Amino acid sequence: MGYAHDYAAAILQRGRVPMPPADFVPNWTDSPRKTKFYPGTDSVPLPDGACPAEATLDRGLSEVPDEDGQFDLGTLSGMLRDSYGLVGRRLGVQANTDLSALPSYPLANWSRGTASGGGLYPVSVYWVSGPSGPLTPGVHHYSTRHHAMRRLLTGDVSGEVRAALGEGAPGEPTDQYLVLGIKYWQNAFKYNSFSFHAVSMDIGTVVGTWRMWARARGLGIEPALWFDEERLARLLGVRTEEEGIFSVVPLNWQGNAPSRRGTSSADSPVNAPASASVAASVSVRHRDVERSRTVLTFDAVRKMQAATSRHATARPAPGALAPAAAPPADPARAQVPLPVARPLDTDVRGALRRRRSSFGRFDAQRPVTGDQLAACLAAATAGARLGGDTGDVRLAKLYAFVNHIEGLAPGSYEYDPDTRGLRLVREGRPGEFLQKNYFLSNYNLEQAGAVLVPTVRTTAVLDTVGDRGYRLVNATVGAVSQAVYTAASALELGCGVALGFDNISYIEELGLEKTGEAPLLIMMIGNERPAPADFRYEIA
Repeated sequence: MGYAHDYAAAILQRGRVPMPPADFVPNWTDSPRKTKFYPGTDSVPLPDGACPAEATLDRGLSEVPDEDGQFDLGTLSGMLRDSYGLVGRRLGVQANTDLSALPSYPLANWSRGTASGGGLYPVSVYWVSGPSGPLTPGVHHYSTRHHAMRRLLTGDVSGEVRAALGEGAPGEPTDQYLVLGIKYWQNAFKYNSFSFHAVSMDIGTVVGTWRMWARARGLGIEPALWFDEERLARLLGVRTEEEGIFSVVPLNWQGNAPSRRGTSSADSPVNAPASASVAASVSVRHRDVERSRTVLTFDAVRKMQAATSRHATARPAPGALAPAAAPPADPARAQVPLPVARPLDTDVRGALRRRRSSFGRFDAQRPVTGDQLAACLAAATAGARLGGDTGDVRLAKLYAFVNHIEGLAPGSYEYDPDTRGLRLVREGRPGEFLQKNYFLSNYNLEQAGAVLVPTVRTTAVLDTVGDRGYRLVNATVGAVSQAVYTAASALELGCGVALGFDNISYIEELGLEKTGEAPLLIMMIGNERPAPADFRYEIA
């Protein structure tokens, strides 16, 4: 067994056995930026991307993308802004611990469509653009604050990305790629050893948002999680101890014709080998300038980066994850039908722009309707499929603690995605259990309509595909949470996601010991108190 097994066990036990360093306190006065900073680089502003009315969330969660759907600069720009760009300032009276600081402009809360653990947003988005793109070929970094591209390198290095992906990579032949990195210190300054667990979920929230956004427009997002990580790190000029490279997303670009895999002409730039476009020694020379005067490292994060990158090129064969699939619903449990899910006919952009965390604003006086719960569960199931080289095996399973749902008795249930109904696990009001096993004070879980719990057989995934499977597990759970956040926004429900709970108690309460399922986060949905004190200023 690799180190990821030990780390996964420590994550589950941390509610009872604190992870070292147990006495760690963040130095907020020396915190890093919520973005990378490349001084002296040229900036290329991105255009506003149009949002067609037919690009609904239902379509984004259910439609198969068009075979010939292709990105252009407008769609790339729209997807980046709606997912990770700053779109507005938020200031509301809520129960989170940072409330007193938010009125100060330097500590302002700038909203984004995609959720992030602790609101820290450590994902770096790079665009590697070849000759078919609209800009001079090169490497760009997406500046979230300016909705612009910072040019880090000039020249066609798309062949290096293609070579790093290797044989059997997902997506169409292309010379346009989005590369996702994680700058660890941007999160670890607050969460120390726990950081790797949190940031690997952030990859899932970003990819999950992109898949919803793109599929609603007939476009495809097929991420790769297996590739030569060290080769891409050298190209981007980063050290993997400081910034792991977690995903590569090929973009089927306008002008790449024909678009079907294997039919591009031999002399097309999208088929050029790495040696034809760039020497392996070429890399980005610009460096991120860190604001923190003191940067700490944590053994657990360093070991997880090493363990999960060690066999990064060993892409699993199709169907390899079948032994780690989520278990089916227990037929011995009583079936409880749900109403037909309420349609999610809101446009994806609108749902993402309204998304926020409720932070203690739930109000049990207005129960959630059955069709709203059904829509959130169906969205979570659809969002769990990451595509790309992650395969078609369903890894995540869903449970629901029901507090206040119209027509549904309080209790704990498992969700059956085949029947789109529930099966009763345990009768009785779960509010006392939920609050007793929550670490923080920013939510009253009993006031939520329901608390949804995604589980994955983490150990089985690691046994099947090795330590890099930990990134897949957490990316899957992150994508699930983003789907629920976005669906709740479309349904005009409040939503909150938390990782601060006693995982072992949830395993015992739901009877997961025999199946090996691990509950990795909780997702609360419910109506909020009316007429909240809230301020919003839109900047996009």
